[in-house]
Amino acid sequence: MLKIGDIKMDNQVVLAPMAGVCNSAFRLTVKEFGAGLVCAEMVSDKGIVFQNEKTMNMLYIDEREYPLSLQIFGGEKETLTQAAQFVDKNSNAAIIDINMGCPVPKITKCDAGAKWLLDPDKIYEMVSATVQAVDKPVTVKMRMGWDEDHIYAVRNAQAIEAAGGSAVALHGRTRVQMYEGHANWDIIREVKQSVNIPVIGNGDVQTPQDAKRMLDETGVDGVMIGRAALGNPWMIYRTVKYLETGELAAEPSIREKMDVAILHLDRLIKLKNEDVAVREMRKHASWYLKGIRGNAKVRNGINLCDTRSELVTLLNDFADESMAKEAAISVS
Repeated sequence: MLKIGDIKMDNQVVLAPMAGVCNSAFRLTVKEFGAGLVCAEMVSDKGIVFQNEKTMNMLYIDEREYPLSLQIFGGEKETLTQAAQFVDKNSNAAIIDINMGCPVPKITKCDAGAKWLLDPDKIYEMVSATVQAVDKPVTVKMRMGWDEDHIYAVRNAQAIEAAGGSAVALHGRTRVQMYEGHANWDIIREVKQSVNIPVIGNGDVQTPQDAKRMLDETGVDGVMIGRAALGNPWMIYRTVKYLETGELAAEPSIREKMDVAILHLDRLIKLKNEDVAVREMRKHASWYLKGIRGNAKVRNGINLCDTRSELVTLLNDFADESMAKEAAISVS
């Protein structure tokens, strides 16, 4: 079973820390579908140090999410360690994670995120300082390299281990690839073989079978699921069950999908005001509808919703109509 520092997970399935997505409303929903570990979206070290209101709100953790990994990013040792100390003493996060994979230019220009991938010495220095500053386990989420000519994944992972890092999560793509192309699982296997700390594999895990294959082919200690869980927390449940029993659980019904989407919406409203929550839920609602026949019209309608009532009515009506059509087809 996956263990990071002295934190034991119930299973090997981890929710990736996706920016703009992994707030408490989404994380708690995924946690209830069985994730062994959920990771919060990345938070700015300077935002924490200077007590920015929006940043501080991002630190909210529901106790039901435990164990949770809270991710910070930054390019300077002083503010990174100060932010880590604040999280260590003032949050109920179980693990502090450092972002070393974000490919977005506004992050890399600040010498943060994926920019570290070019400098194993800086990785050692920054991780070591953070580990020494806090009591909680420190982990790193990274990509395999900056580009095809600069893949230092093994050296970088070894630097993290030498600095006292408790685990490394590796996305098998370069910064240049962003989210395109295929993830390189061979690199993930090489990293796993090069260090003694837990390694969590990430990239191209779209099905429960993919998760099993990654564990078998790379030997990693855990599997991180990101985009495949968007609008689809059943991916987490089905993966956990498949890894434990070898059985593929059934896909959810349209009614089940809409009910969970509405639960997700209500949690967002509780976290933020209704206006902000409904606007943010538009993308999530579209993800919940993905792959369902005849969803184009309702997806267009979602973008016109401004209130909870409008959005809930739209989703409920769609579920009722879809199920009525299915029933008619089965009868005929």
